[in-house]
Amino acid sequence: MKKESIDNHAVTIISEGVVLDGKLTSKGNIRIDGIVKGDVNAGGNITIGQRGEINGEVIASAIIIGGKVNGLVNAKERVTLESSSILKGDLITKILIIEEGAIFDGKSSMNGKDNSNSLILGKMDGK
Repeated sequence: MKKESIDNHAVTIISEGVVLDGKLTSKGNIRIDGIVKGDVNAGGNITIGQRGEINGEVIASAIIIGGKVNGLVNAKERVTLESSSILKGDLITKILIIEEGAIFDGKSSMNGKDNSNSLILGKMDGK
């Protein structure tokens, strides 16, 4: 039986102008520049570009949000909210980085045994 090789460095890209209605799952990394109406789950990392939008749960090792997310965000390691990001939903992670200008409307939970390395930069805009 042939052993299947999985490239965890592979990147699935949802380009600007693309609308995906349904669940998106990948064992590698995902970049969203379009719109996803459904849950997104990656074994690697998820990057949401400035024009990207997700309406659903987002799960990955590390998540960078530059666009919009409406739903729960759950990262095993780190979440970065860039200055252009809008997150409306709860957030679970070990390390949270919030750049000045980011909008975060929800609750955060810093899980893990050692949260002493958690870093919050800038300020949250509660608009």
